[in-house]
Amino acid sequence: MPEAPLEPIALATPSRPVTTTGTIKVRVRYCECDPMGVAHHASYLPWLEMARTELLREAGVSYAQLEAAGIFLVITKVEVRYRRPIGYDDIVEIRTRVVGGSQVKIQHEYDITLVEDSGHGAGRAPRPIGEMLAAASTTLACVGKDGRIRPLPDWLAS
Repeated sequence: MPEAPLEPIALATPSRPVTTTGTIKVRVRYCECDPMGVAHHASYLPWLEMARTELLREAGVSYAQLEAAGIFLVITKVEVRYRRPIGYDDIVEIRTRVVGGSQVKIQHEYDITLVEDSGHGAGRAPRPIGEMLAAASTTLACVGKDGRIRPLPDWLAS
């Protein structure tokens, strides 16, 4: 007898403890840079998204599973403070923290630090490993398939 399909909400239930902090490393690709070899400001937003989705994955839930359950997290606010340039082939670490929220929104903060200086960039002095290159924050709201605000799953709500 075939197994009954899982209810959509069951797909979006964590299988591991939910963590509120995480880190990922990213090597800056050539396509993310301007002609001077500096990471374009728009490249930072996908890195933040990667960091957030890895936090979910740590709990055993993918963003695709949230969507299948009818849970969509949309950006309502993003702020990035660029402190130092990030260059082509640099390796950076994005540290992510859940810092607040409510029954319908989640707030994250991010620190982007240098892990490996590629040395690319004409005339650029070497930078210290661990240097803070950017700081960011996001607010995400939970909506349903219809685009209307809906409560977050209990395990995501603060």
